[in-house]
Amino acid sequence: MNKFLQEFHDRGYFYQCTDDKALDKLLNNGKIKAYIGFDCTADSLHVGSLLQIMCLRLLQKHGHQPIVLLGGGTTRIGDPSGKDKTRQMLSEDTIEKNISNIETILKKFLKSENKETVPIFVNNYDWLKNLNYISFLRDIGKHFTINKMLSFDSVKQRLEREQSLSYMEFNYMILQAYDFLELNNKHNCKLQIGGSDQWGNIVNGVDLIKRHSSKDVFGLTTPLITLSSGAKMGKTESGAIWLDQKKLSTYDYWQFWRNVDDRDLFKFLKIFTEISITEIEGRKNDNINDLKVILANHATAMLHGEEESKNCYAQAKKIFSENSSNEGLPSFKVQKKLFKNKYLTDLILHTKLESSKSEIKRMIKNRGIKINNLKIEEDLLISKIELENKNYFKLSIGKKKHYKIEFN
Repeated sequence: MNKFLQEFHDRGYFYQCTDDKALDKLLNNGKIKAYIGFDCTADSLHVGSLLQIMCLRLLQKHGHQPIVLLGGGTTRIGDPSGKDKTRQMLSEDTIEKNISNIETILKKFLKSENKETVPIFVNNYDWLKNLNYISFLRDIGKHFTINKMLSFDSVKQRLEREQSLSYMEFNYMILQAYDFLELNNKHNCKLQIGGSDQWGNIVNGVDLIKRHSSKDVFGLTTPLITLSSGAKMGKTESGAIWLDQKKLSTYDYWQFWRNVDDRDLFKFLKIFTEISITEIEGRKNDNINDLKVILANHATAMLHGEEESKNCYAQAKKIFSENSSNEGLPSFKVQKKLFKNKYLTDLILHTKLESSKSEIKRMIKNRGIKINNLKIEEDLLISKIELENKNYFKLSIGKKKHYKIEFN
């Protein structure tokens, strides 16, 4: 098997391919261009998009050139895949700001030194905004049948649940297929990679190019990554794990990886680091906490750099010490007057460090919460907590979560 496809399989990236034998042959004959699209519905990506980013890096590693499509046009429409309602429409300015910010994030992950593999960034609004409707229907629309469009999961599931599907959203799959055609014509792009929920859209693009231009291109999809807890990758009880440092601190990003479930560890080492499969397999008997630090260090270095990753590790070691001070702790500022007659549970909920009041009370009962390194046995009034310098205290939730609560 081609080295790119072999590693794609070995790391757990592979889900489906339109023609894996023919793609294998194409890759063995030389380097290609392949694209992955990102719609820009938020001002940042979160770790739910990280598998696709790792695919872009893998393409570069094996000498192929990635094309990053930022969906300025399709973001204005909304992909119905996996959605149960129409996407909220965003303003033109918001979409442009989102595109700019997401491109900045992606450039942190991708290498630009080698001109053969330097990423090509494109915005599909550049070719979608000036389409002539009549010409588009005659030249492109004729290659699509309603029968087949109704058979795709993104459409079928909405209709089966009797949930509204607008004509605008129904057209999304045609626009995405047209993107592939455009990239094939302009950049000789031969491969589209996407999540498993994009299979129908990708197949449409492969079929459109075959009918329109009689060229062979390919689609490759990755599996949906979920946590062993059943939660969706990228989402936690306290919120999304954003890739933008302004939305999530480097330390909290490091901690997300350091605290992964034991059952997810080896899968995540393969998917979200570039450590060789041989080395990962050879570490099966290593200390699990040491391996979690390796995962956190590698994942954080990829986004925030080696120096920041080392700082996070050093900070964590200092924080986890029983005798640690408040220096370097993740900090939350709250208004003291708002908590004059409130309890610790109210403050923890307010800062979103935990989302369940009953769970917080259970932890207090089991002596799982500390104030200034001392275990507490009851929910305390904020006014009864002994404050250092009268304006802050150290809050520890369980063994791994430590914070500095500052009052102003």
